[in-house]
Amino acid sequence: MSGAFVNPLARNGSSVINSARAIKSWARQLLKVPDDAVVSVSELACHVPGCPPKETVILVMQGTKTVQASIHKPMMDVREEDVAHAFSAFTDPH
Repeated sequence: MSGAFVNPLARNGSSVINSARAIKSWARQLLKVPDDAVVSVSELACHVPGCPPKETVILVMQGTKTVQASIHKPMMDVREEDVAHAFSAFTDPH
């Protein structure tokens, strides 16, 4: 046999992983969380009427505090400005 195993069920494997890494990095920078904070990024089906079929959910967990933001886009479509907008309530100095 030659070549690496390709999972036929994987959804654009490395692209999803790269998107998740970028989103985590943007959230860490934006919220200025330390390295020991846990940042989780998930893509979920949205079942709310009128909601796009997929949403990206970002959880930032530090000690007993958890901050959550949802972006109504698939993970691969999320950009840095989407993350900034989603967390604006937590970063706005006013």
